[in-house]
Amino acid sequence: MAPLIPPPLGLLDRYRGHDVQALYSTTVTVTGGDAEHGRASGVARSDDGNLGLNLRMPEALGGSGGGTNPEQLFAAAYAACFHGAMVLLAARAGIVTEAASVSVTVEFARDPMDGLFVLTAHTRVHMPGVERMVAEELVRNTERFCPYKKMARHGIVNVVALASDITR
Repeated sequence: MAPLIPPPLGLLDRYRGHDVQALYSTTVTVTGGDAEHGRASGVARSDDGNLGLNLRMPEALGGSGGGTNPEQLFAAAYAACFHGAMVLLAARAGIVTEAASVSVTVEFARDPMDGLFVLTAHTRVHMPGVERMVAEELVRNTERFCPYKKMARHGIVNVVALASDITR
């Protein structure tokens, strides 16, 4: 296993300001593709060029499959964030989590509140060789620390705006 690369100095220090302090920002743009429908045939590209992939509707939702879908992307991001937060906290506490893994299952489901759609996430943490009580405490601490878990618990600040290049 590769050695843990520590975060930049001060990144784990507590922030005491009144407003959210951005540390990193990225933009991913989705276009419609052949079907002019981002979910069914879209293309997702990041502003730095490191992400470029085809989006496809999964067969279970009536699509052709054969590509990545938004639920997979969200599950990957959530699992990566939770794993990273957990490993950082474990290193800080002197806990060896060499073979740890995090699996996140995201379900696209019917919402009983409005009859439309909702996402659910189920996180499963594996920590072979770590005593159960220690692992449970580490997971609880990670739930308080991980930005994705916080977002899932409290919601996310989301401002939707119409771009200025729209014609009348």
